Amino acid sequence: MSEGRTNPASRAELLLGWALEAGFDRAGIATLEPQVGTGSSFLRRLERGLFASMSWLGRRPGRRVVPASLLDGARSALCVALHYHPLEGEPEPAGDLWPRVARYARGDDYHDVMERRLRRLSSRIREAFPGAGARPYVDTGPVLERALAARAGLGAVAKNTQLLDRSGSWFLLGELFLTLELEPSEPLAEDLCGDCRRCLDACPTGALPESYVLDAERCISYWTIEHRGELPDRARTMVGDWVFGCDICQEVCPWNQHRAAPVERQRVGIFGLPPGRAELDLTGLLSISEEGYRSRFRHSPMKRAGRSGLRRNAAVAMGNRADQAYTAALERARESDDPVVSSHADWSLERLAGDHGRVRKSPEIKD
Repeated sequence: MSEGRTNPASRAELLLGWALEAGFDRAGIATLEPQVGTGSSFLRRLERGLFASMSWLGRRPGRRVVPASLLDGARSALCVALHYHPLEGEPEPAGDLWPRVARYARGDDYHDVMERRLRRLSSRIREAFPGAGARPYVDTGPVLERALAARAGLGAVAKNTQLLDRSGSWFLLGELFLTLELEPSEPLAEDLCGDCRRCLDACPTGALPESYVLDAERCISYWTIEHRGELPDRARTMVGDWVFGCDICQEVCPWNQHRAAPVERQRVGIFGLPPGRAELDLTGLLSISEEGYRSRFRHSPMKRAGRSGLRRNAAVAMGNRADQAYTAALERARESDDPVVSSHADWSLERLAGDHGRVRKSPEIKD
């Protein structure tokens, strides 16, 4: 093997170039020492109950704090980022559904896209370095990925808990844990937030009670994506007309107030709406069949909420928009054999009725 491939710095340079060739927008190398500061913050959030019902985050928390434990013999992590910010001249999707779906979830499932690329990259590395171990993660394991990506120089954790650099925070993260020794990248030393608190002030639910702290119990993304079954009344009004996720704390960030110039990259076609989903509106989502759900969302991150969860969210969004045009669709949904959908449709009908009590069923709706 050449000297260039036995030197940690040269190996790092080689692998960073391969990561870009694999279709990622940026890449960096992180060491795998215990994440003492971030780990302590994570454990404090667990103790304070700030993860709501996401109990899996508390399982074996030590593995999150010690990233080297995720792969036997791991010595480095190749951290990658894939941008999904809007391009210059790219129109917002039309219709009453898509503006209220988090931007990352409008196209293909980034987990699948990034994992495929990481696995191809892993194969290339193993071929070049026989005996090297590699394991990819894309939000799929106990990784404190933002802290690790910050260590790899991809940005710094912002007050809204997103990873931020001068290009903004519209990017998704993945990691490839390696048994190779690689020279680490330089972390970002710049404080990009400064005295700014736009994200904290803009959050309509107070989910950012203090800088660098997120309370899932007050987060729209938690209620519309992770929570299963009935939404408590306070959460129903809290989510507004968001159907899946929320972008408010990113939309107001000064670093996100620009659109990226069009560039030749594999991003195009990943984060744009496919025709089957682009044609869907709130009414269509509320009434979507199991077959329709599987067909439209099989390759979408929105499948995370499940058919029942998406229909529930559509019903709540209709009630919070207070538009009488949704009455007939909600009356039909009230007769659903899914009790979660039925009860949320009923709640929204009561909101549409205002002080006049329950909305009466339309004549065409049969018992």
